[in-house]
Amino acid sequence: MKILTVIGARPQFVKASVVSRALRAADISEIVVHTGQHFDYNMSQVFFDQMQIRKPSYNLGIHGLSHGAMTGRMLEAIEEILIAEKPQLMLVYGDTNSTLAGALAAQKLGIPIAHVEAGLRSFNLSMPEETNRILTDRISTLLFCPTQVAVGNLKAEGFDNFDCQIHQVGDVMLDAANYYATKSAARSAIKASLNLQEKFVLATVHRQENSDNHNNLKSIVDALNQINKSTQVVVPLHPRTKKIIANLNLAPQFTIIDPVGYLDMVELLKNCALVITDSGGLQKEAFFFKKSCVTLREQTEWTELVDGNFNTLAGVNTEQIIEAYNKMMSNSANFNVNLYGDGNASKKIAELIKQFLS
Repeated sequence: MKILTVIGARPQFVKASVVSRALRAADISEIVVHTGQHFDYNMSQVFFDQMQIRKPSYNLGIHGLSHGAMTGRMLEAIEEILIAEKPQLMLVYGDTNSTLAGALAAQKLGIPIAHVEAGLRSFNLSMPEETNRILTDRISTLLFCPTQVAVGNLKAEGFDNFDCQIHQVGDVMLDAANYYATKSAARSAIKASLNLQEKFVLATVHRQENSDNHNNLKSIVDALNQINKSTQVVVPLHPRTKKIIANLNLAPQFTIIDPVGYLDMVELLKNCALVITDSGGLQKEAFFFKKSCVTLREQTEWTELVDGNFNTLAGVNTEQIIEAYNKMMSNSANFNVNLYGDGNASKKIAELIKQFLS
């Protein structure tokens, strides 16, 4: 049994770390292709080093291009690899350009596709990620959904009428959180290296609709500056966003650090008081570590977190962000609920792939 997996962005490295381990245990041979979408050490290699992920068989080095150019070059390169390797299945994760390129390349060659994190919807087609996830779902044969909401989205779109299998397996990010939470303290020096106050806010800003919209970015920086006056705000910042902030002379007053590896992020999540983010994955990880979250977006694909009062949508208005911060800092939601499975999603995915290929 031989499959080909395409990854390219830091959340996919985390997901692949646990799924690849489960695939090996199931005696499934996996060829890993890294597109290079995230490429510098802190956004890529640190994950392979810290999480002991097997080195990719191929690294395409494709990055820093427009969405169309990046997706097109990835598609072309992945197609050549598929023709050479002849896998029985393509495995893709999430909603990036790498996801769509891998799925399209496989579909053109008649190779079945398995999509991890199928069925997620923000219902905002202006987000490139929404287009990527919808198109990938439509051409996938094995749809691995993390939640019942995701299953419901697919059924509402008529997927029961398509030639595919829908499986609610739980969330592989929960598998990763459980596995690495027991190892992060021994392997991470982030707490010792930062002058962290007893209570701090962990924040991230990277979405294109925020980093490329200067008004949005200014509003977010203004809000974090104000919050930082009462509670330390720590922001692992993508180099691209950091450069934009500098060019706009926004004068951040909070603590900016370089992007961190997953184990460092786990330690920051364990010890923070609140998460403020525009990241989809970090919204969930906040929940896994029982932290309330303020989301810097108008929509989220993780609607169950908002419905359960674990997360609130603040948008990008300065006053609304500060209001949401004040609300969620005193949040008393009960985190002892099962929203994302039992922590065995990776094993279930490997077993279902094995059944499909047998």
